[in-house]
Amino acid sequence: MVSLACPWAHRAVIVRKLLGLEDAISLAIVDPIRDEQGWRFTLDPNGQDPVLGISYLSEAYLGTDPEYQGRVTVPAIVDTVSGLVVTNDYPQITLDLSTEWVDFHRPDAPRLIPAERAEMDQLIAEIYTDVNNGVYKCGFATSQEAYEEAYDALFARLDVLDKRLADRDYLLGDSLSEVDIRLFTTLVRFDAVYHGHFKCNRNKLTELPNLWAYARRLYQTPGFGETVDFDQIKRHYYVTHDTINPTGIVPKGPDPRVWTD
Repeated sequence: MVSLACPWAHRAVIVRKLLGLEDAISLAIVDPIRDEQGWRFTLDPNGQDPVLGISYLSEAYLGTDPEYQGRVTVPAIVDTVSGLVVTNDYPQITLDLSTEWVDFHRPDAPRLIPAERAEMDQLIAEIYTDVNNGVYKCGFATSQEAYEEAYDALFARLDVLDKRLADRDYLLGDSLSEVDIRLFTTLVRFDAVYHGHFKCNRNKLTELPNLWAYARRLYQTPGFGETVDFDQIKRHYYVTHDTINPTGIVPKGPDPRVWTD
């Protein structure tokens, strides 16, 4: 269960495709616009997921635990036989796809988790704190001090990453890994959403030369660009965040054709 607008769910969509798990794990896509009941299956005929026959993702959560009071989030893995939610642990889901679903990988699937994980895990933690979650800390800050602290940390980390990519194709060197996917889903949303909507506006991604070349290279790699839906991304952020964008106006730009140059 995913939203194409959500960067946390987008990771799982990319990893599923890179590893060739499409036949093993089917994909349900919710509407990018949540209503008062949450994520909806209005993109499917009759507004129902054709596998589970439910109209809202919350039905699967409450079917699993009728007393559930937490947030109904994507991505979530749901068992198609019982209809029960197996997990919504988004940081672990992509790791599990690499390690627990090996028997279903395509023969030439990339190895996204290196044998020695220390460097990758450190990068994942830094990127999550300052970039993946950092843009949200900027966008949802309720004080000038909190906003500026998150803003400074975000761009300091982007500068470090831009410098790191000056002499390598991927964050760990010559091979694609899990950390690249986690960074990409934020970068691909940066100019379209985070730069303006979340006030992350020191500069655009297109103005960070190494990060922009890296992000464009990933976008043009099979498994990445075809999973990006800029329309759903923009409509989700600009329409559902009433306190940030009360008019609900969705910007026309930027031109997505720059990603294929």
